Amino acid sequence: MGLLNNHAGTRWTLLGMAGLGALLLSGCSADTAAQWQRWGLPEAASDRAEHIGSLWNGAWIASMIIGVFVWGLIGWAAFRYRRGRNVAAGHAPRQSRYNLPLEILYTLVPFLIIGVLFFYTVQTQNNVLAKESNPDHTVNVIGQKWSWTFNYMEADNPEIGVVLNTKGTINELPDLYLPVDRSVRFNLASADVIHSFWIPDFYFKLDVIPGHPNSFDVTPTKVGTYTGRCAELCGTYHAAMLFNVHVVSEEEFLAHLRDIKAVGGDRIGEIVAPEYPNTVPTVPTKEHG
Repeated sequence: MGLLNNHAGTRWTLLGMAGLGALLLSGCSADTAAQWQRWGLPEAASDRAEHIGSLWNGAWIASMIIGVFVWGLIGWAAFRYRRGRNVAAGHAPRQSRYNLPLEILYTLVPFLIIGVLFFYTVQTQNNVLAKESNPDHTVNVIGQKWSWTFNYMEADNPEIGVVLNTKGTINELPDLYLPVDRSVRFNLASADVIHSFWIPDFYFKLDVIPGHPNSFDVTPTKVGTYTGRCAELCGTYHAAMLFNVHVVSEEEFLAHLRDIKAVGGDRIGEIVAPEYPNTVPTVPTKEHG
């Protein structure tokens, strides 16, 4: 009788938890519910997001399957070999020092899981880092303490004809303009320490390492304004290393570049990071005769 009561209590507990979960989800907005379906990721805004999104979803599904399986084994063992049932009936489980087949199994299975995840991770990395043979636009990015500089490499563009730059400060966030559905190559360089160029809605980030230029290609696919940030703890004002990303039409993009060109002055020309960041200059010594 007590066993039946325990089963009934467990069933009602599970039903109550499911009902509470449904109630909580029903109170979410449509945007929040959609984000839950993406396992917390923002809505994708680039062509590389598909690959990262697939890896992210696959990792969550694999983790949940493994978790449910392990929790099931733990629950089954706790229930099947509980003391009250087995000892009272004289059926205590056989005590063993080791079980060789089981130990081989739980040694090999984690390697199998890691191997599968590694395979899909490398495959995703190759897809995300694939380069266009001839990108439509190029932006040279410099990360500096604690903001960003963007160089629009449009010297060969007959619509613009020069290189233009936008430099941010800790007090004034820089604006990065990108044309929708046009491939853009980002060349990353650092003026001081390691930073990380990250646009969350693009599902992509790449380290900005002093003395080690990095580059990647991406095509924005959704018009809108997004927030970019540094994803590497780079110093005191790391949290201030934000920038605004405006994905606009090709016409609006060119109009913005024309506005920068009209300002002229130090907005024309490329700003280049030092070749050897943070190096201490040497002082020539005087020879005494």
